[in-house]
Amino acid sequence: MKKVSLEIYIDGASEGNPGKSGAGAIICEDGQVVKNISKYIGEATNNVAEYLALIFALQEALMRRASDVIVKTDSELLCNQINKNFKVKSNNLKIFFEQAQHLISGFDKFKIEHIPRTENKGADKLASKAIREQAKVIARH
Repeated sequence: MKKVSLEIYIDGASEGNPGKSGAGAIICEDGQVVKNISKYIGEATNNVAEYLALIFALQEALMRRASDVIVKTDSELLCNQINKNFKVKSNNLKIFFEQAQHLISGFDKFKIEHIPRTENKGADKLASKAIREQAKVIARH
């Protein structure tokens, strides 16, 4: 069976902290985008939005039967918590941390890296788009 390696860019956005929030992810295989994720997640903090972006992306990677995953994020907190360099002090984040660790255990190889915001514009746009699209839905009702 062919090994599936994915490179994933994730970001969470929050208008206000907490506020209306969205999660975005770009999933790439062999340098090509194979899936964009843009989900509105309701009222949340930016850190919750970052974690949910990671969880949605990891779920998608598992559905694609990925064996090797590299996640790139501009969230230093998320990156350091997932790499266990920082403790997860917030009770609100612990459940998301545990869920992410559980999903990560499904891969042969997993790596998460911190990247500058300037290298994460695509995922940022998807997270912000989710908030804007939800605002349009609310405006129509």
